[in-house]
Amino acid sequence: MMFLDDRKMRILRAIIDDYINTAEPIGSRTIARKHELGLSSATIRNEMADLEDMGYLAQPHTSAGRIPSDKGYRLYVDQLMRASDLSIEDIEHIRRSMEIKINELGQLMKQASLVMSKITKYTSMAMIPQTNKIALKAVQVVPVEVGKALIIIVTNTGIVRNGLIRISESITPDLLIKVSNVFNDKLSGLTLEQINFPLIKEIEYEMGMAKEILLPILDGVADCINQTDTSEVYLDGTTNILNYPEFRDVIKAKEFLDTLDEKDILCRILKGASSSKGVTIQIGAENEMKEIKDCSLITTTYSLGNIIIGSIGIIGPTRMEYSRVISTMNYIREKINQELNKLIGSQPDGSSTE
Repeated sequence: MMFLDDRKMRILRAIIDDYINTAEPIGSRTIARKHELGLSSATIRNEMADLEDMGYLAQPHTSAGRIPSDKGYRLYVDQLMRASDLSIEDIEHIRRSMEIKINELGQLMKQASLVMSKITKYTSMAMIPQTNKIALKAVQVVPVEVGKALIIIVTNTGIVRNGLIRISESITPDLLIKVSNVFNDKLSGLTLEQINFPLIKEIEYEMGMAKEILLPILDGVADCINQTDTSEVYLDGTTNILNYPEFRDVIKAKEFLDTLDEKDILCRILKGASSSKGVTIQIGAENEMKEIKDCSLITTTYSLGNIIIGSIGIIGPTRMEYSRVISTMNYIREKINQELNKLIGSQPDGSSTE
């Protein structure tokens, strides 16, 4: 059994660094010439053959040079990659893009996705929070005409939903104001999953209204809440992948672009990332979804206080500038968290984030 010693590690890092930059298979002479490893071309060639036998490198049929395998990239990301600092220009660009006046979470995530794709030159994704983490901020029941009312809900993330309902003709505008006040008193600050049957019974009791009269209004609120449950994914830089030689193959490029059109696939990808607070990297075949097995996916989460409420991601070729992408995502995640605190000002449990 071959041992991955320091020399092999240094050679593997040099090969992957060069391949990420050039997209050309790397030969032993290139490594000997460009990197001061103190090794002859023949020694490097032997080590490269060992690294190929161990599964860290692969040799395309058309070339004497080697390219990294998924296993090689995994070792590189976990142990060999050098940390990358964002340039002053990139930091300023991110700050300018994300510190504009934003009143609603959707705008913030749209901005985050746009700036990620511009800085990394890959395809970016950002998902609006899962609704079971969103809290209601206000409920309003507005009379429209006899027998009809408009329900309006506002969440703490700035999402507004409304719906028209039929109500008993005996309900007066004054009574609807009372209903709105009780709803705001009882429901404000609660996450959607906290609005349960005992609470509804309590509202019925406090209002002193027959269940049959109150039920259409409660159903209307529930329908508005359910409207917020459609996960929205923002995508930017969808055609960036076509700039990379790995995707010059028309069929391969079309498959990738078709995958990006499937919003439910993107939702599954990003929801799968929402269990971890750090950066998650899935390389090639490590991706569970067959549609992205030729790609690398880097995801991270953003939070309100200590509660994870959504995810952002970058998807690109396995020959990705991992270090630069990770630095970019970490900084953008910090900015999202800061802007979220400004936008919302309190956590879903009602406590202040100040």
